[in-house]
Amino acid sequence: MARYTDSVCKLCRREGMKLFLKGERCYKTKCAIDKRNYPPGMQGNTRRRRKVSDYGRQLREKQKARRVYGVYERQFRRYFQQAVKVKGLTGATLLQLLERRLDNTVFRLGFASSRAQARQLVTHGHIAVNGHKLDIASYSVQPGDVISVRENSRSKSYFKDRAESLAKHVPPQWLTLDAAAMSGTVVGLPERSDIDIPINEQLIVEYYSR
Repeated sequence: MARYTDSVCKLCRREGMKLFLKGERCYKTKCAIDKRNYPPGMQGNTRRRRKVSDYGRQLREKQKARRVYGVYERQFRRYFQQAVKVKGLTGATLLQLLERRLDNTVFRLGFASSRAQARQLVTHGHIAVNGHKLDIASYSVQPGDVISVRENSRSKSYFKDRAESLAKHVPPQWLTLDAAAMSGTVVGLPERSDIDIPINEQLIVEYYSR
């Protein structure tokens, strides 16, 4: 499956809620879902009235999570298979694995305004983990890891512009942020209460348990 290249606003409209895929634009009045909160297409309003089956709800929840974190279907299934092998609630473990992705961690630290932008920063080599450049967006961070913007990247205009908003940014409890040094530390594993995405992970478990 190729990377989705169409308008991401259509994904929000398909799910009927903001997935915050365009960063700061999602908080402005220009957000497409504020104007057209129905599925894309000529029959969008009609499709919205259809009764949704249990399978449909499970599928939509899985698609919503996959789109929020920006992962392929095969990747998402692998994360679920990993979560099944861990003791505890499979759904919560699944979300924890997704949260620990490097691109999501960069987003959570405030170095980027969206996960897609964070993934770009990682793949372009602007991010270091424990002092070493790491360009693998799917890397799973561990407690004690230090994620930082590389020294030679901080002079770029993007990071200079980002400095002001970064100083006001408050990361989730499993991360600490040193805005002046443009670095953050993983101080623990993300808890379910730290994940503010409105996802019913039990429906995802049910989808893969059919």
